[in-house]
Amino acid sequence: MLDYPLIITTTYLISAALLVVGLKQMGSPATARRGNLLASAGLLSAVAITLLDRAILDFRTIAAGMVVGAAIGAMIARTVKMTAMPQMVAIFNGLGGGASALIAISEFLRFSNDRSIDMPLETSVTIMVGTLIGLVTLSGSFVAFGKLQEIVATRAVTFPLQKTISAALFIGIVAASVFLVVEGPELAPFLALVAMCLLLGILLVVPIGGADMPVVISLLNSYSGLAAAAAGFVLNNTILIVGGALVGAAGLILTQIMTRAMHRSLLNVVFGSFGAQASSSSDGGVRSRADVPDGNPEDVAIMLAYAQSVIVVPGYGLAVAQAQHQVRELASLLEARGVNVRYAIHPVAGRMPGHMNVLLAEADVPYDKLFDLDDINDDFERTDVVVVIGANDVTNPAARDAADSPIFAMPILNVDRARQIVVLKRSLSPGFAGIDNELFYRENTTMLFDDAKAGVGKLIAAVSEV
Repeated sequence: MLDYPLIITTTYLISAALLVVGLKQMGSPATARRGNLLASAGLLSAVAITLLDRAILDFRTIAAGMVVGAAIGAMIARTVKMTAMPQMVAIFNGLGGGASALIAISEFLRFSNDRSIDMPLETSVTIMVGTLIGLVTLSGSFVAFGKLQEIVATRAVTFPLQKTISAALFIGIVAASVFLVVEGPELAPFLALVAMCLLLGILLVVPIGGADMPVVISLLNSYSGLAAAAAGFVLNNTILIVGGALVGAAGLILTQIMTRAMHRSLLNVVFGSFGAQASSSSDGGVRSRADVPDGNPEDVAIMLAYAQSVIVVPGYGLAVAQAQHQVRELASLLEARGVNVRYAIHPVAGRMPGHMNVLLAEADVPYDKLFDLDDINDDFERTDVVVVIGANDVTNPAARDAADSPIFAMPILNVDRARQIVVLKRSLSPGFAGIDNELFYRENTTMLFDDAKAGVGKLIAAVSEV
C-alpha cells in the first residue's frame, strides 16, 4: 500500500526546496527566468498534492477557477506594459493578502456557524493575525496601486490627528482580537475587526509619498508572505507556512536594501513625507532652460563616437518612453566603433527594485554589461561620457554635497565626476523627491530636451553619419 502521508510530506519538502532554489536564482538576471520556473514548479506540485490530500472543494469548481485565473493571468502578462509592472506587483501583493485573509475569515465563520466545535487557542490567535495582516495588505496595496497609477494623489496625504487615529485603530484591533480569542467566535465584533483592518491599511499608505512607493511595495510584499504563513498555521499546511515565511523574509530583506539605498529608515518612510514640498533650486531661485547648457544630437554624437568609454544611466523616463531597444541599438553602434559601453543601475531607479534590469533584458542587453552602484561608482571619474536617460534623483549631487537637501546622504551614482555628461530629458521637472537636480547646471553637462525614445533615435541617426 502507498504511504500517502509520506508522499505528501516528501512532495511538500521538494516543493519547499524548489522555492528556496528558485528564490536564490531570482537574485541574478542571468538565472532569474530559470528560478521563476523552478519556484512555479514547486508551487504547482504543492497545489496538486494539497488538492489530492484534502477534499476542500468540488474539482469542477477548482478547474473552473484555474481556467478563469489562467485566462486573466495570461491577458495581464500580454497587455501590461513594463512601466506598469510596479502597479501589477502592488495588485498581486494585495490579492495575496486578501486570499490569506479570506482563509482566516472562512475558518472563523466555520467555527462561528458550528458551536459544537471548539476553536483551539492557537487557531484563534492565528485567525486574528491572518485577518489583520491580510486585510491591511489588501487595502494598503490598492492604495499603493492608486498612487502609482495616479488614480489617487501621489503626494503624501496628511490630515490632523492622522497618527492618533491610526494608533487608536490599531488599539481597537488588538482589543477586538483579544475579545474574540477569549469569548469565542462572535460575528459582530469580528465584522468590526475586518472593517478596522481595512481602514488601517488605507491610513498607513495614504500619508506616504509617491517617491517611497517602491519601498512600500517591498514592505507590502513582506506582509503578504506573513499573511500566507498565518493562513498556513490556520490550515496546518506546511508549504503555506514555508512559502509565506520565505516571501516575508525576502520582502523584509528587499525593504532593508531599498531603505539603505535611499539612506532612510523604515520608520522614516512609513511616518515621513518624502517629496511633499514643491521643488526649487538650492539657492531658492527659480531656474529655467536658459540656465542650462542646451545641446544638439549632432554634437553629442561626435562626443560619443570618439569616446573610449561610455556609461548609460537608465531611469524611469526611459521606461515610460519604452526606449530600451533604441538604447541597445545606440550601444551596438558605439561598440562597433570600439567604444566600451556599460550600464549603471541604481537600486531605486524606476519604480520597483530590478525595474531597469528587466527593462534592459527585454532589449537583450548582455547581463555582464549591467553594473550596480557599488560596482561602478568609482569608474565614473575615468569615463569619457555618461548618458543619463530619464534618471533624476539618483544622479543629483545634492545628495552628496547639500546637507539641507531632503535626499542628503542618499547613495547616488557619481555621474557628475565623469569628463562629459549628457542628460536626455523632456524638461527640467524634478524627480520624485521634488527638488532641482544640480547635475543639470554643471559645466560638463549637456542637456538634450526630448522624449527618450525620439532623442535616442536622433542620436542613432547622428552617430551613423559620423
